[in-house]
Order: sequence, then structure tokens, then C-alpha cells
Amino acid sequence: MGGLFGTLLVLVSAVAFGFMGLFRGWAVGSGGSTATVLALRFGLAAVALWVVVAAKGGRVPRGWRLWALAGMGAGLYFGMSLCFFTAIDYGVPTGLVSLLLYLYPGIVTVLSWALLRERLTRGRLVALGVALAGSALTVGPVEGVSGLGIALGVGAAVVYSIYILMGTRAMEGAEALPASAVVVTGAACSYAALAVAQGPALPTGVMGWAGVGGLALVATVVAIVAFLAGLARVGPVRASTLSTCEAATTVAVGWLLLGERISPVQAVGGVLILAAAVLTARASVGRGE
Repeated sequence: MGGLFGTLLVLVSAVAFGFMGLFRGWAVGSGGSTATVLALRFGLAAVALWVVVAAKGGRVPRGWRLWALAGMGAGLYFGMSLCFFTAIDYGVPTGLVSLLLYLYPGIVTVLSWALLRERLTRGRLVALGVALAGSALTVGPVEGVSGLGIALGVGAAVVYSIYILMGTRAMEGAEALPASAVVVTGAACSYAALAVAQGPALPTGVMGWAGVGGLALVATVVAIVAFLAGLARVGPVRASTLSTCEAATTVAVGWLLLGERISPVQAVGGVLILAAAVLTARASVGRGE
């Protein structure tokens, strides 16, 4: 029963994350700037997460780990989400940006080999080849879309990969929920500074603020809490595999509700990227990770 409930929790998390593009469209479409909307998103989410941490009596990280997690949020998570949403601002469909983000397992593999001298197993090499083929199909046929936007989408995957590698060390011995609250707080501080520097531009109307609320509460708090709760029940490999439903949700939401289109060739490329993510997870479990 725990496995089924855990699976449902991870799927809820993936679907919640998958609605980010829709909520962002509501908030930015009503006059909010990307920096201001994301400052509100992470600020409100940080408050909600700290309330959950206090209610559960979570142990807040201390010392160097606290500063490392805060720095990861203020620098890397901030950078990843800024690349992600700026790519959308440049006209790249949200589904395509989400698919590009899932290049991160392959990038983590390469960085682990280059920087940490981890051995490239046959399973990981196969997954890497599938990811490269998928990215070529996904990016290659793009027409009428900013090259800079595509580069930002790939950049989001690169920054997220570095975030994961750093987080592996920083998360050792830390509770997941308080650590997530610290990371989100760091990101909120960076976006607040950026919004002030650019000049705040708040969303207007019910839909605009509904978008902010959806980003903060659904696509951040619910998504994070559900994923962590599901992760504890089903383990990292199954959770990572199920999380690929996020990209599928983003593509579906973009197509059905935002009028976005992805060509058949790009769809095949996206399937290969998600397959590579699954293969990477299974290759990792084969090594006892």
C-alpha cells in the first residue's frame, strides 16, 4: 500500500510541476515581469515551507551546510529557473523547454566523469547516447524560435546538473524538507534583488494573482512536499522515473491550454530524452547508488 501511495505522491508532484508554464502564463500575461513573479513565487513558497517545517519539527541545517544550501538556492536554483523562464520569454514552447531540462541526467553523467572521475558504465553510455540523439531531434527541427531561447533551455539543464552535484554533498545528513526551505529562501532573496534592480512589475487581476498563487503553492510547495513524501516510500530510482511525467504534463498543458505545438520529430526527440533519464536512473541503481 505504501508503494502505491508513494507512486501517487510522486505523480502528483510531477503533474504539479508540469503546470508551471500555465501559471507563469497567467501571471506574466497580466503584466507581471518574470523577475517579480518568480520573487513572489519563491517568497510565498518559502513562507509556506517554513510553516510546514515548524509544524513537523524539522531540524534546520547548521554551519557550512546551511550556507551551502542557501548559496545553492541563491545562485544555482535561481540561475536554473531564470534560464528556464527566460527561454519561455524568448518564445520557446514550455513543453520544449521542459524536455530540454531533462537532459540533466546525461549532463550529470558527463560532469561526474570529468570532475569526479566516476566510471562510465555501459548502461550510462547507452543512456548518454540516447539523450544526445533525443536532443538533436528536439532542437534540430526548431524553426522561428530564438536560438538564444534554445541555448537558455539547455543552460537550465546544465545549471541544474551542477546544482545536483553540489547538493549531493550538501544534503548529506540533512533533512530534505528543511533543506528545501533553505534553498527556496535563497532563490527568493536573489529574485527579490533582481526584481528591485529591474523595477518591480506586479501582475494584475484575478488571473494574474491566481498564477502567482499556483506557482507558489501548487508548482512549488505541493510539488516539493509530495515528491519528498513519495521519495521516502518508493526510493530514488522509481521516483526519478515517475518524475519524467512532469515533462509529459508540461507538453500536454502547453498543447491543450496554451495553444503550443511541437512537431512529430520533436516529440520523438522528447521521448528519447525521457527514455534516457529512465535509463540513467536504472543504470545508477545497478551500481548501488
